[in-house]
Amino acid sequence: MAALVILPTYQEAENIRHTLNRVREVVPDAHILVVDDGSPDGTAELADEAAAELGQITVMRRPAKAGLGPAYRAGFAWGIEHGHDVLVEMDADGQHDPAVLPQLISTLETAPADLVIGSRYIPGGAVPGWPANRRILSQMGNRYIGFMLKLGVRDATAGFRAYRTTMIEKIGLERSRADGYGFQIEMAYEVSKAGGRIVEIPITFRDRQKGVSKMSPNIVGEALKLVTRWGIRDRTQRFRKQG
Repeated sequence: MAALVILPTYQEAENIRHTLNRVREVVPDAHILVVDDGSPDGTAELADEAAAELGQITVMRRPAKAGLGPAYRAGFAWGIEHGHDVLVEMDADGQHDPAVLPQLISTLETAPADLVIGSRYIPGGAVPGWPANRRILSQMGNRYIGFMLKLGVRDATAGFRAYRTTMIEKIGLERSRADGYGFQIEMAYEVSKAGGRIVEIPITFRDRQKGVSKMSPNIVGEALKLVTRWGIRDRTQRFRKQG
């Protein structure tokens, strides 16, 4: 299957070159798409330099920081247009280990699955270095997501994942509305509602060593508000149909 690895970036000059080198090393046949949201630190320029040396790398320049959801939607559209069978989401900040990419991609076929998620919260998954309160907050958030959306996924917020392009086409990119990290939850939910099979594989998620995290309480709050809205909306719709 022709795979496209999508790396959304903003201010990742300290990490982008190393990430591109490692991705090219472990999945030499995959194409890489860097979707840069106007990073003022030269991330896109460094990605262009790597592209000239490593090959099979495209840099998509967007004018300004618009959020994770729009970046991935642009990347998915590019991948569909260029005939890729697999669309992979991956952070460029070193928290996702590129060594997992072959397993992430191959599990789509061997499982088989429509979405494969690199999960922190199934047996074998880990978040070394996280304090207990942070880990508990993340796990409880995922349990709330599972309860509200009836979603049988342990790590719905995870951003290291691979989709079959046919499933993205079935859902339709126009169905996705979330901008921040709620995008990951929304997409897993849409795959589930479309009858797709979701499989989780264990990963070790490490804190970034360089650069600044984009996560904030506002982003978390936005995602939980969306989950609550979706859950209430769909319960109401089911109730009306039953009535």
